[in-house]
Amino acid sequence: MFGFCVKKTIPLKYSTSQKKTAVNQYAISLALVFFVSIFCFSLAQYIDYRITALLLLMTVSLVAVLFDILPVLLTAVFSSLILNFFFIKPLFTLHITNAEDLLLFLIYLIIAVVNAVLTFKIREVENKARDKEEKEKTIQLYNTLLNSLSHELRTPIATIVGAIDTLQENKSKLSENHQTQLLEEIDKASIRLNRQVENLLNMSRLETGMLQLKKDWCDTNELIHNVLQKIASIKNEHTILFLPNETLPLFKLDTGLLEEIIQNLITNALLYTPTNSTITIIVKYEADQFVFIVSDNGNGFPEKEIPLAFDKFYRLPNTKTGGSGLGLSIVKGFLAAHNGTITLENIPNSGAQFTITIPTETSFLNSLKNE
Repeated sequence: MFGFCVKKTIPLKYSTSQKKTAVNQYAISLALVFFVSIFCFSLAQYIDYRITALLLLMTVSLVAVLFDILPVLLTAVFSSLILNFFFIKPLFTLHITNAEDLLLFLIYLIIAVVNAVLTFKIREVENKARDKEEKEKTIQLYNTLLNSLSHELRTPIATIVGAIDTLQENKSKLSENHQTQLLEEIDKASIRLNRQVENLLNMSRLETGMLQLKKDWCDTNELIHNVLQKIASIKNEHTILFLPNETLPLFKLDTGLLEEIIQNLITNALLYTPTNSTITIIVKYEADQFVFIVSDNGNGFPEKEIPLAFDKFYRLPNTKTGGSGLGLSIVKGFLAAHNGTITLENIPNSGAQFTITIPTETSFLNSLKNE
């Protein structure tokens, strides 16, 4: 048996917004020609009609840069008729008796139409080139994201699956110490996997503009302690120095975003500094701003790489695996939502230092209780 498919032709329809945009283009185009004509007509005794022709031609060129082809062509024809009717003798008639004036009119009409079409075509080519460039950037971003996902998500998943399989198949043969080691590997891989997923979700929130601040009073000393507890499993041989500043007020910030900012900065220092490095954390309150500083005594950043540090998916060349290159770009995006800033600089004869500042409301605990 044979099947037949009937293709139904659906008439092309334009949305209300598209129709409104088209009407606006026609109205603005004609209005521009009309006002330029009134201006020139009011000064007809001072300026030659040839100058009027140039001014009208400039108007057509301006419209060609801004609008679609049909309003531009209408403007070209309309302006040529106005030039003939109001400025070329005999006035207030479309009849032209002088051969020179007739030539001027024909040349004006041809130049106006050709200029309109060419300008529109040039703009169309530029738009296509820009669209092509944006598509290439999107494809490049997609490939970078895919490469990042293929490694950064697959590695911890493989670790978890492998450890679980070993526990299930050889549980009776494994010593208690070996089982504990496998469980620790599962824990580390789970934390790494969760961090990568959180970074991807946070980047998605930034890209789609869905980020909304939920500010509340925040004890930054307590928040930093919570972050340090979360990342304890990746601390390894590093030393983290943090002395709580008990003189700090409460800051009105988005606690969730601030925790992500601090966690990404500390994790970045732990991942990309040599073993046995020291990470120093300082929190201050200066000039109505929350100030958070993370520094290390590692190798620092190459000076030429510092401007690139906050780009998406950027990672220093020849660095070890363990990151997707999203952490610092997320930090910058979250700080921008707070109207905050971040700076990166090398410490002389030492490592790198990140400094974030966020303008914020403050309140000391006693004042908040009285409120």
